Amino acid sequence: MRNRLRTLLPILATAGVLAAAGCTGGGSPSASQSSQAGGAPATGAAADPNSLPRNETLYTSGVQWGPPANYNPIREWDHAAGTKGLVYETLFHFDTTTLKLTPWLAESGSWTDDTTYTLKLRPGVKWSDGTPFTAKDVAFTYELGKMETSPYHQLWEWLKKAEAVDDQTVKFTFSTANYQEWDFNLYGRAIVPQHIWSKLSEEDVLNGVNDDAVGTGAYKFLSKDQDRVVLQRRDDWWGKTALKMEPKPKYIVDIVNGSNEVAMGLLLQKGLDLSNNFLPGIANLVQGGKFGITTYYNEPPYMLSANTAWLVPNTKKKPMDDPAFRRALAASIDTKKIVEGVYGNLVKASDPTGLLPQWDQYIDKTLTGGAGFSFDKAKAKKLLADAGYKDGDGDGFVENKDGSKISLSLIVPSGWTDWMEASRSIAGSAKDAGINITPDFPDFNALVEKRGKGDFDLVINNERQLSNSPFTYYQYVFQLPVNKVQNTVNFGRYENKKAWDLVQKLDQVKTDDVEGMKSILSEIEKIHLDELPAIPLWYNGLWSQTSTAVWKNWPSSAQGAPKTPAVTWRNWWELGGFETLTQLQPAGS
Repeated sequence: MRNRLRTLLPILATAGVLAAAGCTGGGSPSASQSSQAGGAPATGAAADPNSLPRNETLYTSGVQWGPPANYNPIREWDHAAGTKGLVYETLFHFDTTTLKLTPWLAESGSWTDDTTYTLKLRPGVKWSDGTPFTAKDVAFTYELGKMETSPYHQLWEWLKKAEAVDDQTVKFTFSTANYQEWDFNLYGRAIVPQHIWSKLSEEDVLNGVNDDAVGTGAYKFLSKDQDRVVLQRRDDWWGKTALKMEPKPKYIVDIVNGSNEVAMGLLLQKGLDLSNNFLPGIANLVQGGKFGITTYYNEPPYMLSANTAWLVPNTKKKPMDDPAFRRALAASIDTKKIVEGVYGNLVKASDPTGLLPQWDQYIDKTLTGGAGFSFDKAKAKKLLADAGYKDGDGDGFVENKDGSKISLSLIVPSGWTDWMEASRSIAGSAKDAGINITPDFPDFNALVEKRGKGDFDLVINNERQLSNSPFTYYQYVFQLPVNKVQNTVNFGRYENKKAWDLVQKLDQVKTDDVEGMKSILSEIEKIHLDELPAIPLWYNGLWSQTSTAVWKNWPSSAQGAPKTPAVTWRNWWELGGFETLTQLQPAGS
């Protein structure tokens, strides 16, 4: 943490919040961080915050917890803030309020037969270097998925061909039409320029830093450094004409931040306009409005829901391989205590299915009313006893059916203070039911390795965000086959062919067939509630705290206010984060 704070010192000094943030220590700016003579900073050098007009600049934080790794939109998990969404764009956006796709680079798209999807692109779009954007760029981007190292290589298991019919038309031909996944791809895949990326090696496509990013987006990188990225609005962005919208901030400065406390100080002292950090105690600052800080709701839970926090048992280890034990474990967890004690009501307890509130129409309430679970210590004890788990030695903890000790480790990343406290709460309530759990806090990279290899007992995870369909959640829970290393799905290594077949069947239901989706989802939900291969706990908030000192008209639940999310997280710009920028107004106007 000390090193991260050193990189923040020049920013904090400029914002005048060293004392407010509780920071001490020394360290002077490097040459690249010093002020430049004249106006705007040159590309590749750090932007001096004092050289940017404050009333035209949006300061954000909450994405980068270390120096920006790259500006490569293919690497969706670690690119610098704004790479995908501000610099590079997707074919569609996804409206998280209406749960519908919104045309973006594409003007329209439709299934012309059972295995053919045709896209019509907007005319007049240009890359930031002036080169026309065409159907060849789209086809080429999807062709990159044929590389085995590509993160969307799996798409080519059912995509047969991507071809440019003419400059504005792309035709995709499939062996199987996976409608749910395809919609997810349409708004999730950043398009890159063929005339530049076709010259790159496979290694550079996946792992290249991409310093000179050329995109179709409303912004371009103005400067980059270890402690921030600065983006400048493009006056020639195609969307001003085609979409009749324009983001209001001329500059966006995203600050690297390794401390929630520092973010709080910056927000209070007007050094930040938007913080997407988790800020404990933010409710006290929102209430009454005297600090000029707002959240989406002005009462609990204050935040929109972004994803579900799951407790994932390793089903290849005893006793987690037993559904009866997993059900007892679920009943032993006092989620209300976590919501109130750890989060101060900044989050909501999850539905037993784990499906987000935005997907409420897909939840079979007749199932959750009967097969659902809730905190009940007595029921947890009875479930354990009925399944043969007894406390034979009188130490207060049940043993395995063969008499061997049960001693489980629950891992969450070191430094994730809310999850660390939540894991302690889980261990405490499980102890009361007779289950021995010890929290463990490995380094994040070490946890990722353990999680991927199955070298754990229990882990909390929130890998999947809100999306166009619950399909993405059940793909996460049930996907087969189980590989030696599980990177983003089925960390619990649970194997249920019937469940996975149903998830694949759901994939082949068109996303506008709500009743067809409900029918299959009910079957999947039944299996999930009976088996509990992943135990939903709470809905993680879409952490979003905004200051009205410089910018106003932030999204909120208030009547007449914008309903888009105010968020800079990776892969959220196309879920309404960008639209938020177009609705902001200078505070003085």
